[in-house]
Amino acid sequence: MTAPAADAPRAAVTRPPRPRPRPFFLIVGVAAVAMTVWAGIRIQFTLEPLFVGNPRAWGIVSQYLTPNWAFLARPAVASAWIETLVMAVLATLVGAVAGLVFALLASRATNRSSWLLRLVRWFLSVLRSLPEIGYAYLMVAMVSTGTLAGLLALAVFNTGIIAKLTSETVDAVVTGPLEAADAAGATTFQRSLTAVLPQVWPGFLSYVLYVFEMNLRASAIIGLVGAGGIGSLINVERARFHYDNVSVMIIGLVVIVILLDLVSRAARRRLI
Repeated sequence: MTAPAADAPRAAVTRPPRPRPRPFFLIVGVAAVAMTVWAGIRIQFTLEPLFVGNPRAWGIVSQYLTPNWAFLARPAVASAWIETLVMAVLATLVGAVAGLVFALLASRATNRSSWLLRLVRWFLSVLRSLPEIGYAYLMVAMVSTGTLAGLLALAVFNTGIIAKLTSETVDAVVTGPLEAADAAGATTFQRSLTAVLPQVWPGFLSYVLYVFEMNLRASAIIGLVGAGGIGSLINVERARFHYDNVSVMIIGLVVIVILLDLVSRAARRRLI
């Protein structure tokens, strides 16, 4: 047999034709643009007030751009930050415990009762339908203004978020340990404890860290309705038109959230 010539031309590689865009996606894109234009016309959207005939707005912006750093040294600011941190930690703890329980009840892998499964899933859907500011309004009306209202509002909201994310993780667990537990005659509780929880711990702890970050950001919002924390102090300074003080507190909140996000990412890399 003779070896093929080294300089023999290689067979031409034919590339598959580029797929054409489907008409459905083109129609959806055009419809989205048309709805956006229609919505802007409907509400008479314009950016003109930012640039023409509103000198007060630029005065407020100038105060935001010149934060009063000395305001951070006041005892009221330190007290508000500590209140925010305590509220976020306790709300995360309560939400994590309650969310884990509801997550196990909302998954077919850990709940064998079909009617209870549907009831819990419906309850969690209702729980997630209201944002944290809505729960803050409700809790302020129930227990008056202060840290307790913010703590309860965040805890209820956290329960719905953690339960939703964790239940989806439970649904995706490997079925081998579950079948082994069933073959050994384990009860539903023993099955969840030995075959499910070891698989979902990393994801669950990651969700808890995410919710803790979210609580720090939400504290600036729920404080506007009297639910305590740094948001209440921001609301007071805003009502006094001290926007330079508001600016320095917002900068502090951004720095804290960024630092916490870096710590959370490092923790997630070790957990997952």
